[in-house]
Amino acid sequence: MSDGAKIEWTDATWNPITGCSVVSPGCTNCYAMKLAGSRLAHHPSRAGLTRDTKAGPVWTGEVRLNEQWLDEPLRWRRPRKIFVCAHGDLFAEGVPDAWIERVFAVMALCPQHVFQVLTKRPERMRAYLAHPATARAVWELACDMVVEHGFGVVLLAHPSHASIAPAGRHVHVGRWPLRNVWLGVSVEDQRRADERIPILLDTPAAVRWISAEPLLGPVDLDAAWHGEPALDAECWGDCAWCEKGRPPLHNCQRGKGDWEKGRSGLDWVVAGGESGPGARPMHPDWARSLRDQCAAAGVPFLFKQWGTWAAKLDREREDPDWRADYSGRFSDSRPDIAWLNSAGGRGFHGERFHVMSRVGKKAAGRTLDDVTHDGFPEERSSR
Repeated sequence: MSDGAKIEWTDATWNPITGCSVVSPGCTNCYAMKLAGSRLAHHPSRAGLTRDTKAGPVWTGEVRLNEQWLDEPLRWRRPRKIFVCAHGDLFAEGVPDAWIERVFAVMALCPQHVFQVLTKRPERMRAYLAHPATARAVWELACDMVVEHGFGVVLLAHPSHASIAPAGRHVHVGRWPLRNVWLGVSVEDQRRADERIPILLDTPAAVRWISAEPLLGPVDLDAAWHGEPALDAECWGDCAWCEKGRPPLHNCQRGKGDWEKGRSGLDWVVAGGESGPGARPMHPDWARSLRDQCAAAGVPFLFKQWGTWAAKLDREREDPDWRADYSGRFSDSRPDIAWLNSAGGRGFHGERFHVMSRVGKKAAGRTLDDVTHDGFPEERSSR
């Protein structure tokens, strides 16, 4: 657990479950994996969760429940945004449903906090959140926790429901999905966007978001939307976008005042480049594209960081006629220089050619075209 987290989009990290496995290119330089195999290799919460390879520590797939940290959010009175399982994945293959229920029970008992859940396994997240028995199982476990830990009477998510009374042990299921839980998926490139975003959009959630970090290629969020979903009873269904199938970055404004009506698409987009040893460079246009897509759709956008790499040269701006020879000044064989084009390929030629330089996270900063983007979704009351 870490209060006062250095991650730009959260206030604290909470690691009731640690451990994971590599599932896609975004995992290659995972900071949590490297940390678990180095500085924290002998810590009880991390020991044995990685194996040594020529490329460095790699997750073994083993996961661990850290009982000592499970109830920490219950003891934090000041409201916080809390990143859940920052050093693992709540929906990883080896995590039993019983562990997930315990985590959700704690979140249900902490309406003062916002819990930010991020996964690369949206299929399991959808199956868990959509299961008809999940809500009652979570609230029953929350009731047991009230009795076990003596937290007293805890109000449920809606004032029309009764409170959990330890004496009566009678559970009234509150609002589901939990309104203080933001569910998100990691999207590092177009393939992962195409695979994960549609599943996220089909998952019951108060807030849906994506983390495009590390951003390893261009991402068109509307292109990630496919299929023609049936309009559900809670959608007004009379706008032109709904007739087109509701792409991810369309959030119906009709009925926005009522949480249960008029919601579709994504509520938040976070983007950033990779940092640390072995970091891969991010083309500036990939981040600009996500920024512009969000601006056009009215969706909050947060630019987290450039990461290790910063733009050294934009050829279209500095040499629009393509007459200069930069091969002598910048060699793509140098470890601190990378040549990128906006389509994701390396090399001298290509659309929107940039030279990127390895300068470190602090020097690279987090402004995009001299602007800091710190957008957040609207926080919905849990009561």
